[in-house]
Amino acid sequence: MGQDGWRRSDAWIFVAVVMANGAGRHMRSATTRRPEGVRLADVLSMADHLRQVLPGRREVEEAVRRLTGAGLITVVDGWFQVTSTGAAMWRNRRVGVGAVDTVYTQLLRRPLADDGDWTLDDADHAAAILEYAGRTDPDESAHS
Repeated sequence: MGQDGWRRSDAWIFVAVVMANGAGRHMRSATTRRPEGVRLADVLSMADHLRQVLPGRREVEEAVRRLTGAGLITVVDGWFQVTSTGAAMWRNRRVGVGAVDTVYTQLLRRPLADDGDWTLDDADHAAAILEYAGRTDPDESAHS
């Protein structure tokens, strides 16, 4: 996978992680009071907001592998966070241009490291989609 180079979907998922982490919807770990990042459903929600489509399981898995391998994001116990390297890249983007396109251009300038070893199984992807759908469907919320 690493030899293929960066993909536009890598930029899309990176921007979704950055924006979801900055949206003030931090969830907290049961063992600490400090924010631990955002969950997959938050990333999917932001990805949908950015492109009006949900990314597929494989698309998310491959992008996260590339992004973690490059040290731009981390995923620990299901919590997605932007690293200091990722935050620096985000701060250095050009303003006034679409965020995904700008980040994609920046990614193309970076060497592609070995892919991370993160995996996303079908059940976890489906559960995150259902969680996200429950947030956006007023009929679903009324039945809970």
